[in-house]
Amino acid sequence: MKADFHIHSSFSSDSKSPMADMVARGLMLGMKTMCFTEHLDYDFPEGEVIFEPDMNAYYEEYKRLCEQYNDQIELLFGIEIGLQPHLGARYHDFLASWPFDFVIGSSHVVNGRDPYYPDFFNGRDETKCYQEYFDSIVENLKVYSEMDVYGHIDYIVRYGPDKNKYYSYAKYREVLDEILRILVDKGIGLELNMSGFKYGLGQPNPHPDILKRYRQLGGEIITVGSDGHCPEHLAFEFAKVKNIMTDCGIRYYTVYRGRKPEFIQI
Repeated sequence: MKADFHIHSSFSSDSKSPMADMVARGLMLGMKTMCFTEHLDYDFPEGEVIFEPDMNAYYEEYKRLCEQYNDQIELLFGIEIGLQPHLGARYHDFLASWPFDFVIGSSHVVNGRDPYYPDFFNGRDETKCYQEYFDSIVENLKVYSEMDVYGHIDYIVRYGPDKNKYYSYAKYREVLDEILRILVDKGIGLELNMSGFKYGLGQPNPHPDILKRYRQLGGEIITVGSDGHCPEHLAFEFAKVKNIMTDCGIRYYTVYRGRKPEFIQI
């Protein structure tokens, strides 16, 4: 696997790594394609980090590195937008303003709160918190569908008090199937995000059973990303990708250029 389609640099507020350092690491690893997907989360909870990149600076640095490394590695221009039901029109206008190759839509904020912060779970039942998160994805999908893939669709299990100890596809089958059917119906892909291993889950996001079910329901678009925020996490655990995908009945992964998918045999 030599294509990483979920990468952050210092243009994302939760990374301190210059884009040039990420590219240098990619060259060291023999990567063929790197797609930067900096964070944009409008209306992030007040008082927390502001996830709104300097788009002009981001695009200029991207173009500079493309020119510098044009005969060594393919660099692509992407964005990860943080979905909330009221933001559809704002994201529509934003995406029309830039020549993106690839757009990830992700759920970071649930009813105005980010599960990354422990107080999301304080005094609450973990199962109900997870259910609330998945319900919010359904709500997002019913009002907005302009992204190419949905990112780390069970992101919340990274941060739950018990992480994925009591979590399974079967436990949330009803709402997860609803999510997956909407994705398939709207032609939205699903991301295989390998950072679940970095967070100690012993599995990617989403759980492989969700990938398998997406394929059973007719889903075909699977992108692969490390969600790397520093050079050492680029292409994280990509050696596991082939087995995970083939075990789920998936024969192709997807890359995007100019918002158009290309299917590549594993």
